[in-house]
Amino acid sequence: MDRETRVFAESHFRGLRGRLPSKVCPTPDRVDFIEKPDSFSYTDFFKGYLLPNVPCVFSSAFTEDWGSRKHWVTPGGKPDFDYLLQSYGDVVVPVANCGVQEYNSNPKEHMPLKDYISYWKEFIQGDYSSPRGCLYLKDWHLCRYSSAEDLFTLPVYFSSDWLNEYWDTLDVDDYRFIYMGPAGTWSPFHADILRSYSWSVNICGRKKWLFFPPGQEEALRDSHGGLPYDVTAPEFLDSHLHRVLEVTQEAGEMVFVPSGWHHQVHNLEDTISINHNWINGCNLANTWRFLQQELCAVQQEVSEWRDTMPDWHHHCQVIMKSCSGINFEEFYHFLKVIAERRLPLMKKIGPGEVQCGEGSGLGPQHTIFDISRIAEVLASVVVNPDFQRVDTSKFSPRPEDLLQQLQEALATTEPLSCAP
Repeated sequence: MDRETRVFAESHFRGLRGRLPSKVCPTPDRVDFIEKPDSFSYTDFFKGYLLPNVPCVFSSAFTEDWGSRKHWVTPGGKPDFDYLLQSYGDVVVPVANCGVQEYNSNPKEHMPLKDYISYWKEFIQGDYSSPRGCLYLKDWHLCRYSSAEDLFTLPVYFSSDWLNEYWDTLDVDDYRFIYMGPAGTWSPFHADILRSYSWSVNICGRKKWLFFPPGQEEALRDSHGGLPYDVTAPEFLDSHLHRVLEVTQEAGEMVFVPSGWHHQVHNLEDTISINHNWINGCNLANTWRFLQQELCAVQQEVSEWRDTMPDWHHHCQVIMKSCSGINFEEFYHFLKVIAERRLPLMKKIGPGEVQCGEGSGLGPQHTIFDISRIAEVLASVVVNPDFQRVDTSKFSPRPEDLLQQLQEALATTEPLSCAP
């Protein structure tokens, strides 16, 4: 990131203050296709898609050197079952039944990959039908247990990935997934966890994506406020869908899914994909807004016990974490970890100068941008009434102290002594 891009981003976020992003950035009437890697920079993606929060599709040229595209696929473009069995046959994987609705998702079981591939072959031989239902291997954390170096190269456009940086630091989880399944498998209508971004690459096969810009899902809610499980059901085939953006993703292509965009995905052929969820400075405020909404929903759900339940606010945080995977305490810890990894990269070496630290990744200007975004969101966190009820006495540093450190670091950043 260069200085001009950082200034552009800061101006963008100043314009967003007090306004929902969907009210600032117009909804596109199509999804752009990015064809040539050599003529498309990180800045192009940052300004054109990440900040405006709109989807795009990258051509297969961006992934042509990936090991997974060479080894996991037969010369005819189908999943190479023999290679997968030899490499991962005994690995236990999560498998969802697409034919069974469980709330707005599908029930899952676990089985060795060799058993799933045996099922897949039988499903194909049965004319894409089976008494066992339509099973979809989803959310396989292969990268947590195996090196990804030979499988894919993380595209620079998605390299500012705080979510996986955070979990890698803790060494307990990640948001990197493998999906694979026959034609007919699909993912129900949803928005990605914590209002994260996601990217998805088809190693082989084809997918159909149905995208709904933020706010469009409201027209699909039922009388209880619930969202649909399947937007292709007959009752939704009317004017509600007029603003849906449909994309067919071919083998090797890479889809960028913006923050807060609801979507539904169907495999049109036997398909394998690699998918990541991620959060960074551009959608951090969306995540914080989502967490406040989630807590409010929990509080409303258990409001009748407020006067009789000791530590009611604490219990709401516990319930929220069980539902969303994170609560206000862990969100602060997330901000702290990322902040403490950025602050050393802004070592002051003279009046108004900043040293380029080792491992600065996307450069010192990006480090400044990251810290400025953490500081702005943390400033909102520390004054939030529900966060103020969280016991922060054992936090180190205390939230107010971390905010002060960030603000002091930002005060030393102009001008920079090193090239962008």
